[in-house]
This record gives sequence, C-alpha cells and structure tokens, in this order.
Amino acid sequence: MTDLTSTSSTRNWLPITTPQVLKLLATGVALWLLAAVLLRLLGPLGIYEGSARLWTYVLIIPGTVPFIYLVRWIARLGPEHTVLGVAIVTAMAIVCDGIALAWAPEIYGEGLATAAGAGATILWGAGVGIFLACLLNRQPVG
Repeated sequence: MTDLTSTSSTRNWLPITTPQVLKLLATGVALWLLAAVLLRLLGPLGIYEGSARLWTYVLIIPGTVPFIYLVRWIARLGPEHTVLGVAIVTAMAIVCDGIALAWAPEIYGEGLATAAGAGATILWGAGVGIFLACLLNRQPVG
C-alpha cells in the first residue's frame, strides 16, 4: 500500500502525515456517531418540523465552530490545514451517514421522515463545517 503522505523525493499527496489522516478519519466516525445519537434523542421533540427545523439549522452554525478547533487539536494540525482536516473528517461522517441511511435508518429514530430529517441535518452540518473551515483556515506567517 502506498503511503499518501510519504517523505520521499516524490511530491506528497497530502501535506499531513498518515497518523494525522488516521486520527481525522476516526474523528469523523466519532463526530458522526455523536450527531446520530443527539439527533435520535432530539428527533421526537419535533426538531425536523416547521420553524424548529429552521432553528436547528441556524444553531448548527455556531455549534460547529468548537468542533473545527477540536479537529485541529486532535490531529495537531497547523491553522493552514484547517480546511483539509475538516474535509477529511466531514467526508468520513458523510460516508457513515450514507451507510446508516441505506442499511440502518432506524439508528436515527422511527420512520422514514425522521431518518430523512436526521440525514439532511447531518449533511447541512457537513456543509457548514467545510464553509466555516474555509473562513478559519490561516496561512502561516513568513
């Protein structure tokens, strides 16, 4: 298997190390699981209906910011790798969401509407995360 982040004379595919990538992938699974459990608990409260859906989506925006810094801390990423790190985490969370929706939608609660609402909420959070990571990405000084 080829190391995508090797330090050989060939150009690296990613500017981070393999252990960092593995930490990011594991973080993606963990954050998806956290979101799935949270959405399962909140779903019966009607968060996918009417104006509650709007408030759910709005609250995801500020609620995502701490997770961006958490991702950077877990993988020990420099601020210039914020987007890359969040993109890897988000990609893994979306993969988990797709698998759950296809083969185990009951993870999100009872009924198709609940599973669809939870899946859509996770996708919204993924998009918000990548967008905010773009805003928080910083190039090194010097």
